[in-house]
Amino acid sequence: MAKDSRTADQSMTLVGRLVFALLLFVSISIFLFWRIDSPRVERIRMEIIDRVVPSFAWAAAPVDAVSGLIGSFQSYTRIYQQNQELRRELQQMVAWRERARQLEQENARLLDLNNVRLDPQFTHITGVVMADSGSPFRQTVLINVGQRDGIVDGWATMDGLGLVGRVSGVGSGTSRVILLGDSASRVAVTIEPSGQRGLLIGDNTARPPLEFIENPDAIRPGDRVVTSGDGGVFPPGLLVGQVAIDGSGRQRVRLAADMRRLEFLRVIRYRRSDIVGTLGGLVGQPATPPEAPDDGT
Repeated sequence: MAKDSRTADQSMTLVGRLVFALLLFVSISIFLFWRIDSPRVERIRMEIIDRVVPSFAWAAAPVDAVSGLIGSFQSYTRIYQQNQELRRELQQMVAWRERARQLEQENARLLDLNNVRLDPQFTHITGVVMADSGSPFRQTVLINVGQRDGIVDGWATMDGLGLVGRVSGVGSGTSRVILLGDSASRVAVTIEPSGQRGLLIGDNTARPPLEFIENPDAIRPGDRVVTSGDGGVFPPGLLVGQVAIDGSGRQRVRLAADMRRLEFLRVIRYRRSDIVGTLGGLVGQPATPPEAPDDGT
C-alpha cells in the first residue's frame, strides 16, 4: 500500500515537470516567434490575432467588470472624502454664522445705547453684564464697572430703551444692579399725560405694580411712565415703561427695558441734591443779630 502511494506521488511529480517544461517551451517559442522581424511572420501574427482575439471577448468581460468596479469604488471614495470635507466646512460656516449673529445682536444693543437721549447734565459709563442672580426671589445682575470707574451706590442704570434698575453694592471692578422687578426695588414715578405720581414696587415679576397713586381713574393703559425724581435717588424723566392692566384689574407697568436680554448697561452719573440729615437743616443759618447803635456812652 505504501509502495503504491510512493509510485503515485512519483507519477504526479513527473507529470508536473513535463507540464512545466511544455509551458516553458511554448512560452519561449511564442516569445521568439513574436520577436522575429519578417513580413511573412508578421502576416502570420496578424492572422492569429484576427482569429484568436475576438474569440476571447468573453474572457475580457469579467476583467472589464472588475475594472469598472474598481473605478466605481475609487470614485465613491473620492465622493465620500469630498462629502466629509463639505460637512466640516458646513460646520465651520454654521459656527461663523452663529458668531456673526451674536456680534450683530451685540452691535444692535450698543446702537440702542447710543440712541438713548439723556439730559445734557447727565454723563454715563457703559458696563457689560457679567452674570445674574438666577434666583426667582431676587433679580440682580453684575456689571464689570466699579469704584475704579467712579461708580457710586444708587446710580440709575438703563439699557437701550429704558430704566433697568439701580446700583446697589459697588466693588473695585464690579457692581451689583437691583432690577426694577426685584422685591427690594422702589421707584418714584410719574404717569404721563395725567401727571399722577406713584410708586413702582417690584414683586419679582416682569410687570411690577403701581401703588400709592392719588387718582387711579385718571390713568389709562398705554400711558407713559417716567421717573419723577422724588427722593433724589433717580434723576427725573427717565423712561420706565407703559401702564398695563392685568387680569385682576391691577395697574402694572410694561417695562421698556428688555430684562430677558441684558448685555450692556448704561450707568447714569447723577449728582443727587444734598440730603437733609437733621431737622435743623431745613432752616437756614440764623441771621447775625444787628449790633446795638453806639450812643457814645
